This record gives sequence, structure tokens and C-alpha cells, in this order.
Amino acid sequence: MYRMKPGVKKDPERRWALPDRVFFGNGACHILAGVFLQAPPLPGFHAERIIPGDGFAGNHIFVTDGTVAFDYHGYTLRNRLLRYYTNNWAGEYAQGWHCRLEQVDFDLLCTHALNARKLLGPDQYLFDPIPRARRYLKKINHSAARSKALQRKS
Repeated sequence: MYRMKPGVKKDPERRWALPDRVFFGNGACHILAGVFLQAPPLPGFHAERIIPGDGFAGNHIFVTDGTVAFDYHGYTLRNRLLRYYTNNWAGEYAQGWHCRLEQVDFDLLCTHALNARKLLGPDQYLFDPIPRARRYLKKINHSAARSKALQRKS
């Protein structure tokens, strides 16, 4: 998880200038997940969404096959991603942070569907984030990374 300096997410130029991992880890996770699912490098994946309770931050979208998950960090076991993510957000608040998990049932690259869920569509960034996500995904040996994540299974 990355914490942005105040104002970065609202400044299109500063936001776009972030390193890829920070960009996709702080407000564009849905774009990375949508591009992943557009041309899946591995079969059997779907998107899931962590939705924080009212008044809390912590929305996140990732892809998973039910055992392994992928997001801006790379591949890890799904249960580890959920534990890491929820523990970190719960630690940001004195008390009360909670969330629910839902399978994504909308197009992660459709501006209308995303805006309805208070997320930016691909055409609402300074430049098109879809080619950026494709480049990010091409740098990964998906089969090897998934296998490595599975080796950590306890």
C-alpha cells in the first residue's frame, strides 16, 4: 500500500508521473485488473473488490483464481493478499475499519460502470492508462510468478 502526499491524486500530471507500481497501487488498480482480464495471461481468473465500510478508505480491486491473487504487487496467495490489505487498513484507524468482499460483476474498463462506483474510467486520466497497464503486465512471467506464489502455500 502506498500513501500519497496530499493533492497528488487530484493532480492529473503528478498522478500520471508516479511509477507504475504506485500508480496502479493507488487508485488505478481497477484498470490493471480490467486489462488483465481483457487478455488473461492465465486462465480461470476473475476480479474481486474490497469495499470498505461507510466513511472509511481502502477500496481495492484485484484478480484471483480463488487460490492465487494478482494486483500491483504481483502474484501472492489470495488469503495473504486479503490479510495484508485488511490488516494495513485496520491499522490506519483507531477502531472500526471493516470491509466486505464482492466478486466484480461490471466492466472494469467502462467509464460509466466505474463512475457509478466512484472510480475513474480510463478516459478520465491524463493519458490512456490501458497501454500503460499492458506494458506493466508484459514485464511479468505470469506462469512462473503464480507457481512461486503457490510454493509459499502453508
